[in-house]
Amino acid sequence: MNEVIFVCYPRCTTCKKAEKWLADNRIAAQVRDIKENNPTEQEIRSWHEKSGLPLKRFFNTSGLKYKELGLKDKLPTMSEDEQYALLATDGMLVKRPLLVGDEKVLVGFKEKEWQENLSGEVGLN
Repeated sequence: MNEVIFVCYPRCTTCKKAEKWLADNRIAAQVRDIKENNPTEQEIRSWHEKSGLPLKRFFNTSGLKYKELGLKDKLPTMSEDEQYALLATDGMLVKRPLLVGDEKVLVGFKEKEWQENLSGEVGLN
């Protein structure tokens, strides 16, 4: 399996659980701190397309920044381009962890989903 990128915030308990799960399952991943190395607009666009998920799933809706900016009310009227640009401004707006492979992206940590997508040789590619 090709190495994947594990985009996380080291102080996040969910990210810590996901990182432990990766280690326990011997899945090699390049760790990237989302606060220190925020995803670019281009990366977010690419990851969104690979994920097959609604763009809203890429927002950290429980985060302080999301609430400070009042995004619950603003997102429905924003274009996708505006949302991509906004996500690229601050890593704390982005849902984490993200597991990025060549052809698939997993958003948030749900053990069952990760197990299904990472079992066997198929992995994320």
